[in-house]
Amino acid sequence: MATDYDAPRRSEADELAEDSLEELKARRNETQSGVVDVDEDATAENFELPGADLSGLSGEDLTVKVVPKQADEFTCSVCFLVHHRSRLAEESGGRLICRDCA
Repeated sequence: MATDYDAPRRSEADELAEDSLEELKARRNETQSGVVDVDEDATAENFELPGADLSGLSGEDLTVKVVPKQADEFTCSVCFLVHHRSRLAEESGGRLICRDCA
């Protein structure tokens, strides 16, 4: 195909500017469909979370040492996490709120 290199270049924006409103509506309706593509093979079992490789732990029991809340700690009444007293932002009506939630 022969190309005229001296002719001014036209972009898609130039072509769209010249299209009529009816042509644009028709083109939009052609490209859109009401059908949602659902991949039935992509279930939650196929998703791999980063840092969640537990394949080396198969057959092993995970043990975690649970330490009770210490005297210098509090439980935030918003996020329910245990924080050190230095993270206490406010105490109102017996509700302790950490700095992150305040």
